[in-house]
Amino acid sequence: MRRLFLLAPLLLFAVGCGVVQSSADEATDVAREVARKAGERLYGQRPRTAEDVGRSASGIDGVEVLRVQGASTHDGNGIDVVVRTTGSAYEGWLAPREVAVRRCFAVRVSPTSAWGEDPRDVDCPDGPALTFAPLPPPPRLPYAELRATLPRVPVGGLADEAAVRRVVAALNLQPEILAEVKADGGRVGVLLSVRGNGFDAQDCLLARVGPGATEVWAPPRIQRMPGEGGCGIGNALDPQPAPH
Repeated sequence: MRRLFLLAPLLLFAVGCGVVQSSADEATDVAREVARKAGERLYGQRPRTAEDVGRSASGIDGVEVLRVQGASTHDGNGIDVVVRTTGSAYEGWLAPREVAVRRCFAVRVSPTSAWGEDPRDVDCPDGPALTFAPLPPPPRLPYAELRATLPRVPVGGLADEAAVRRVVAALNLQPEILAEVKADGGRVGVLLSVRGNGFDAQDCLLARVGPGATEVWAPPRIQRMPGEGGCGIGNALDPQPAPH
């Protein structure tokens, strides 16, 4: 009995200070944090359609996409994505019991939205989660064909830019593959690339034709990430050092 009397003032103090929170509220906070992290994953300045945003959101672990509103990120207020997430917490001291909730939040995706912006609590729309068709696979870059047909230049010679351009033209590349050829100091660099999405590693192939050596390679993934410059013609002529 004395122990109960000692605990009672502490419990009253905690309630009076607003410290005590129900397990359902704690679980909801966890679900909200999942939605907020999803908003961070979707954040960016690149224009995207509603389908692009919905597809990206549906690929995030723990997130179900129930509604996508808006045409594109750069039209009006951007795109609102209603997502459903799950959170859990425990209640009880002696035999803790898990309390799980499923809640819905609206995540705004727009160039004017703030990083880490809190999602809005919304009612869950009726119906199942939305599904999105996967993007078509990127075209295959012709590594073997390029390596087999690029000219070889003897030591002391000079690479012929026109000859390299003829080889690239003869590959009959798919329209999605961009080609660039540049000569510099007796060498010729080649870049074959597929336009990236601004988030993931870009697909590209580099080649360099020079006196005594003709090389074809794909840069390491870290160099093909946005902003790293690995898929640039300069990296064909003067390759970046290998990442550690």
